Amino acid sequence: MTTIDYSVWDHIEVSDDEDDTHPNIDTPSLFRWRHQARVERMEQFQKKGEDLEKAVAECKRKLAEVQKRTRELGGSATDDAKAELSRLQAEEKQLKKEERSWERKLEEHRREEKKMPWNVDTLSKEGFSKSVVNIKPEVKEETEEEKEEKHRTFVEKYEKQIKHFGMLRRWDDSQKYLSDNPQLVCEETANYLVIMCIDLEVEEKHALMEQVAHQTIVMQFILELAKSLKVDPRGCFRQFFAKIKTADQQYQDAFNDELESFKERVRGRAKIRIEKAMKEYEEEEKQKRLGPGGLDPVEVYESLPEELQKCFDEKDIQMLQDAISKMDPTEAKLHMQRCIDSGLWVPNSRTEEGGDKEEKEEETEKEKQ
Repeated sequence: MTTIDYSVWDHIEVSDDEDDTHPNIDTPSLFRWRHQARVERMEQFQKKGEDLEKAVAECKRKLAEVQKRTRELGGSATDDAKAELSRLQAEEKQLKKEERSWERKLEEHRREEKKMPWNVDTLSKEGFSKSVVNIKPEVKEETEEEKEEKHRTFVEKYEKQIKHFGMLRRWDDSQKYLSDNPQLVCEETANYLVIMCIDLEVEEKHALMEQVAHQTIVMQFILELAKSLKVDPRGCFRQFFAKIKTADQQYQDAFNDELESFKERVRGRAKIRIEKAMKEYEEEEKQKRLGPGGLDPVEVYESLPEELQKCFDEKDIQMLQDAISKMDPTEAKLHMQRCIDSGLWVPNSRTEEGGDKEEKEEETEKEKQ
């Protein structure tokens, strides 16, 4: 059996009305001052704990955003994307350091809270309304592999419903559909909608992309509202729709600004993906063109002197021989070897061509006879 720790009862400030007061001091007033001072100290201590918890949560939120942005840029080949990725990695490192620092301060604060003596105010509170012993354990952060597997499983199960939600337009339709499918109110849906937007932009379906982008921001606003309220997103999406349908101009502007910003990010990401695909296609085509010596005939042709290029354009072997004979032997040998390695020139093709020509001439002579 686990033993109960009674040490918390060793130091208790039961009352403010001690007997050792001076006869010339108004005792009731002194008791009130003492009590008020202690209450203020308790409130300050509590506020400090709340501020530390907010700082930890805010740091985690920023870190999650940076990590998400880093994943989006991973594999980008442009100089701007590489520079942005380097900046984000440095920011991620700094945020992790800040996170550890805030968590240490919070743990220290909790240890101080355990050591604080009880008094008449804390003893008279409703039993077990707050526990300083059984601290809620932090949720273990998922690994990238676990997140990917969770996302894949969710999409396989609900892909059709997510796509349907992405095509909705009216607030009421979206709210009703989420009421019928509350499992969609989650991070996995938002992530899939982002990918869906990029795919549509790559396919040049711009109007459809903008429609799905609207629903993506709807889902992200719901998730942000849930974080601020510290509740399950499935329990607050109705509050979002009630707020957005009667929103003041400032809230509506914030939604529209985020929507426009998101669409610009989608266009930028789609552009990067297209550029990457084009480079891969060009590389594949280049590999197909490579000659027996592993050289690209296009690159070799463009590197040839103009007089040699003209020979290949005219497909004139005699012209090529004349041009080669006029060049420095070392340079001529280098160019011809590169032409052979790229497949622009096949050494025995001329002999074969000459043989074929002689055979055709002999057949013609026989026909005349």
